[in-house]
Amino acid sequence: MTKITGGCHCGAIRFEAEGEFSTAFECNCSHCAMKGFKLAFVPRDNFSLTQGEGAYTTYHFNKNVIDHNFCSTCGVEAFGYGVGPDGSEMAAINLRCADGVNLETLNIQHVNGKDF
Repeated sequence: MTKITGGCHCGAIRFEAEGEFSTAFECNCSHCAMKGFKLAFVPRDNFSLTQGEGAYTTYHFNKNVIDHNFCSTCGVEAFGYGVGPDGSEMAAINLRCADGVNLETLNIQHVNGKDF
């Protein structure tokens, strides 16, 4: 497992996460496609918000089951919360917001979220 850090553009939000970060998921749903996310998912217990509790706003759409959290100051969505297929709590990390992750080396997995 690898530990990463990251945050939003203005620095109000910072996080740490532990997991496997060689693969990123790109979803074609209306939300993810517009924002160009490259996402990694980790169990919620492997994610810590180290700065910015209360500094983000949450957006819900479609089935209202994912907490899309974005910085109230700069608008960047560095992370979200949801539930995995097995019912376990998960954190979604926007790898574009992770420190030192080389996006060019990621194995990209395409997800057809448009048809969910």
